[in-house]
Amino acid sequence: EAAKAVSTEVSALKGIVAPAEALQRKIADLKALLDMVDEAKGDDAVMYEAELVVAAMEVEPEFDAVETRSFLSGPMDKNNAIVSIHAGAGGTEACDWADMLLRMYSRWAERHGFEVIIEDIAPGEEAGISKATIRINGLYAYGNMRSERGVHRLVRISPFDANKRRHTTFGAIDVVAEVDDDIDIVLKDEELKIDTYRSSGAGGQHVNKTESAIRVTHLPTGIVVACQNERSQFKNKATALKLLKSKLYEKRLDEKRAEIDRFYSEKGEIGWGYQIRSYVFQPYQMVKDLRTGAETGNIQAVMDGDIDRFMTAWLRAGCPKNRNKNIVMED
Repeated sequence: EAAKAVSTEVSALKGIVAPAEALQRKIADLKALLDMVDEAKGDDAVMYEAELVVAAMEVEPEFDAVETRSFLSGPMDKNNAIVSIHAGAGGTEACDWADMLLRMYSRWAERHGFEVIIEDIAPGEEAGISKATIRINGLYAYGNMRSERGVHRLVRISPFDANKRRHTTFGAIDVVAEVDDDIDIVLKDEELKIDTYRSSGAGGQHVNKTESAIRVTHLPTGIVVACQNERSQFKNKATALKLLKSKLYEKRLDEKRAEIDRFYSEKGEIGWGYQIRSYVFQPYQMVKDLRTGAETGNIQAVMDGDIDRFMTAWLRAGCPKNRNKNIVMED
């Protein structure tokens, strides 16, 4: 376990240093090419200038990536992300929207080579899901995913409406960082209410005969976590307690930063006036982030996990953690 921790840290540092060093080398090449443009004359100058423009355009995306990574400087940004999805009011339509959000974030994780583990999921009565908790394992998963915390609004012609009317529904996303086992969070037995129940979904006779799923309620705060991913009740309990630690640690950070009010004002109720992003399928096609103004008309790409533009725009706009903070890149 100690070797794994060191290896993870090495990978994280390489992920920061290697792209920056590669970018510095390419910028040095651009400077050399610029000198050639200044010294050349006639057709040679035109040729070198065209080459310089092409090379600069190729470097620009790499520069943007390094700059965006520099914003992910929080103490927990490099950690795995624990994402909770909740359907808002709206019955079957809301449950279907929650399922679409689950698919969107799973596809985003796959695009980045991250691992997605479903820790808990509750299917809807007719379609979709009423809630789900997933863990996204990957470097800087939390740093990117924290921009998604809030209420997401969907506008479309409902496939569940026989009259083909346009419906508006909502889903809430909560994101916390997965913390290490040695984090300074003490869970007292008298503060925990632990319930067991039978897992839902596929799993054969085992899940139908044994109560392997675990639900843990932290009585002082009212925070509830559940896990039914494993066949073993012991493993589910260990995972649930780790999820609870992560949520309690996130709550502590919010309180220390005196931003708990900001968090709830952003997330708020799962309804009108609290949304951070709108997904409009009809009468026109548009996905727009209401905090940054970032938008796109390619809704199919967004639902397939192409949401980096919204995450980057939120980081560049100055998320609370980066606001009023000078970012310096050094060798």
